[in-house]
Amino acid sequence: MDTTRINTSRRRFALQSVTLGSGALIAATSLTAQAAETAPTSTPAPNQTTGPVQQGGLSPRLTMHALDTYHGTPAAGLRVDFLKIDGAHSQMIRTVTLPGNGRTDPPLLIGDTYRAGTYELVLHVDEYFAERQAALPQPPFLSRIPLRFRITDVTQRIHLPVLFGPWSYNYYRGS
Repeated sequence: MDTTRINTSRRRFALQSVTLGSGALIAATSLTAQAAETAPTSTPAPNQTTGPVQQGGLSPRLTMHALDTYHGTPAAGLRVDFLKIDGAHSQMIRTVTLPGNGRTDPPLLIGDTYRAGTYELVLHVDEYFAERQAALPQPPFLSRIPLRFRITDVTQRIHLPVLFGPWSYNYYRGS
């Protein structure tokens, strides 16, 4: 066996590996330096004076979408009362029953009806789960879920996704 040829091959392989490794380190160092140069020096504070990003082409409106987390489906058939709140008084605007996709269609407020003010949605989850014959303790923990919110800027679209189950609920402002 010719050890000279083996040693020469090993030496060549080692030199190529060092060269390739050095090139990768130089490139990585260069990319890190470029990123540091272009990165902002401080993290900007979140802009909490405006609402969520608006979807282009949609007029200002109020919509909601209810999802049943117990069954893992849209809340088809959920009855929702929609009220306008004025001080200590509330005025029923209308009652809607959500279709198969769990979304209000048409929007709750749009056009001339979309006005600033305090509003409330009341979700009748006790009836909803009873109609689905959900095996829940009686009486149910949640019966009706009130969601009170304000519309302050009638130029913005407001969408309220609601996630609910027999023991909890969550909603937030979407767009």
